[in-house]
Amino acid sequence: MTRRLSMGLAAATAAGACAVALALPADAGGADHGDGGTVPIQLLSYNDFHGNLEPPTGSSGRVVVDHKIDPTTRKPVDVTVDAGGAEYMSTHLSNLRQGHKVSYTVTAGDLIGASPLLSAAFHDEKTIDALSMMGTDVSAVGNHEFDEGSTELLRMQRGGCLDDGAGANNQNSCPDGAGTFDGAGFSYLDANVVREDTGETLLPSYTIKKQNGVPVAFVGLTLKETPSIVTAAGVKGLQFTDEVKAANALVPELKRKGVNAMVILIHQGGNLPKEDWTGPDGKTYQVNPTYDYVCGKGGALAPDSPIIPIAKGLDPAYDAIVTGHTHQSYSCTIPDPAGQPRTVTSASSFGRQLTETILPYSRKTKDIVRPDVTTRDVIVTRDVAKDARITDLITRSQAQIAPIANKVLGTITTDVSKTPNAAGESPLGDLIADAQLADPSTVTGGKTPQIAFMNPGGIRADLPYGPDNGQVTFGDAFTVQPFNNYLVSLDLTGADLYALLNQQWSGANAASPKVLQVSKGFTYSWSAATKQVVPGSVRLNGVAVDSATTYRVVTNNFLQGGGDGFAAFTKGAGVYYGGLDIDAFASYLQKVSPYTPGALNRITVQ
Repeated sequence: MTRRLSMGLAAATAAGACAVALALPADAGGADHGDGGTVPIQLLSYNDFHGNLEPPTGSSGRVVVDHKIDPTTRKPVDVTVDAGGAEYMSTHLSNLRQGHKVSYTVTAGDLIGASPLLSAAFHDEKTIDALSMMGTDVSAVGNHEFDEGSTELLRMQRGGCLDDGAGANNQNSCPDGAGTFDGAGFSYLDANVVREDTGETLLPSYTIKKQNGVPVAFVGLTLKETPSIVTAAGVKGLQFTDEVKAANALVPELKRKGVNAMVILIHQGGNLPKEDWTGPDGKTYQVNPTYDYVCGKGGALAPDSPIIPIAKGLDPAYDAIVTGHTHQSYSCTIPDPAGQPRTVTSASSFGRQLTETILPYSRKTKDIVRPDVTTRDVIVTRDVAKDARITDLITRSQAQIAPIANKVLGTITTDVSKTPNAAGESPLGDLIADAQLADPSTVTGGKTPQIAFMNPGGIRADLPYGPDNGQVTFGDAFTVQPFNNYLVSLDLTGADLYALLNQQWSGANAASPKVLQVSKGFTYSWSAATKQVVPGSVRLNGVAVDSATTYRVVTNNFLQGGGDGFAAFTKGAGVYYGGLDIDAFASYLQKVSPYTPGALNRITVQ
């Protein structure tokens, strides 16, 4: 049951909203001819919330709204506004719903997982509570919903507490006699995740909602590549089938039930290339797209975006596609199999943005009038009243985790950013890789790791120089590394290392390269032209890596299992599990405090 509570606030603020009408040809998806009347269906969507109950900080808490020329460098820089925070997001949703008789709030997954400590410390129960309180109706399942396995995902839906030892590994289900966890007040849907033991879907494939006499079907999908980007234990016993086939197979069933208005919620998305921007000097620059990036402005999704072939294959009966996973902001159209444009949207990430789509429903054809579909992007600005219910939830949670979160680990002398340079190396990536290399928990049989590798997607936030003279708390560190992965040491040959490094740009990573962060003493060069490691450039402490020599490597259990397309890790011998990655990071910060980032010279590009 959806727990939607009206806050009785004023009509929606215009701040941060940009209305865009998507021009579609007549009769796309069933036009209305004026004699049946139409009912506007309001679709409010978001994606990739990742447990960001508190306003996210650093670059994760800003939205690009414009560009300007820096007077010193004469180069374009982003103009941003602060955005996000569950208290503000709830208010924006309530405001936007005012005056709408048919309104649904939907998401494309990754509501939980890779979460800041405030959510992760309670197994993300607090996030599920907050999003239910906001009036979320339906969600697709993202890959991060599987971080703690399918049993835990089902608990997120159905409720119940874990017997987790009241704080083991800095986590506590249903803390301090807070009662039971009720589970999600919204429906998780997944049409293409099948249990191997029963052949049935893990969760319902679809749900049909009805308001004001208007039935709408929502179908949920998870990217089929999920097994390659989560731990093997998280998806054990499950099959991830083709998204298009799973969704299209449901169309006859939905039509038999008298439903023609259909919406896809899918945890897969598109990527955005740089955008042309004409500066005040009259010159054209390549810049990051703004939050209200709309393909109608002349831009387009990157041609290798994973969502494009999916959208082109989904049955024309589906009227709109809400996407996620790539953390991008866009409102675009992609032609369906009948050649008619269809709305495809994504609302950034971390609760910084909402997308409002208006789907006119014809009472005559009982379908969506697709030529009249409109979308607009709304920034979750922090200039609105906070939802007091969410504030209370956050305040109570902060008090419960304060002893853990506020422990000071050390200090930094400047911001430590996760943003990579042209070669793919970042200051924060260097710090984390060095922490893994220094962790004693992975030393076994007298063998100490010589090289550490960290996946860039596992670094979730910057480490900003805060107001307390650069103090870094456990809460800060956990926000950077929230997965509670285990460190694993293993043997790889020099040939394996070359294969591993080349997998950064090939196979599953060809469309979206993933440059691993490496520890001090390990260096190499790669070619921008060939997307390959330069032969002979891979060195350890200045000595060329020999293909036949065995090296001791440390990484996390996600990568060791072949995650992110790095199959070379699975060839490792002498596998040994150590402690948690967050513990290694926290311990290292204490040792190297005060920490100043070094030069980015471990990875170079030619």
